[in-house]
Amino acid sequence: QLQLVESGGGLVQPGGSLRLPCAASGFTLDYYAIGWFRRAPGKEREGVSWISKSDGSTYYADSVKGRFTISRDNAKNTVYLQMNSLKPEDTGVYYCAGGEVATMWGSGYHYGMDYWGKGTLVTVSS
Repeated sequence: QLQLVESGGGLVQPGGSLRLPCAASGFTLDYYAIGWFRRAPGKEREGVSWISKSDGSTYYADSVKGRFTISRDNAKNTVYLQMNSLKPEDTGVYYCAGGEVATMWGSGYHYGMDYWGKGTLVTVSS
């Protein structure tokens, strides 16, 4: 069974950092592009970041550029979202998703996200 499982969420103070792993099981992550999304309380889900399956291309939403970094460790079958300088508006449930032709562009538009995790909650508050 193909699964993506997020972890690493929690409560952090403004200015703090978290790293969210997205672990794949049942398939080899090498052949999949992966995106990160978030849903803030009372808001629609938005695309945050994406990493290609092959050439290391990445995408970041304007709201997280310079603060978040996406990376992949295919040996561990895991994609990471490193989040620094966190702000209260980063609060939300973070989901990873992926697919063989998954992509993200513009203002978080996305395509081909065939598999989704169940999410991990990030709360940024003092």
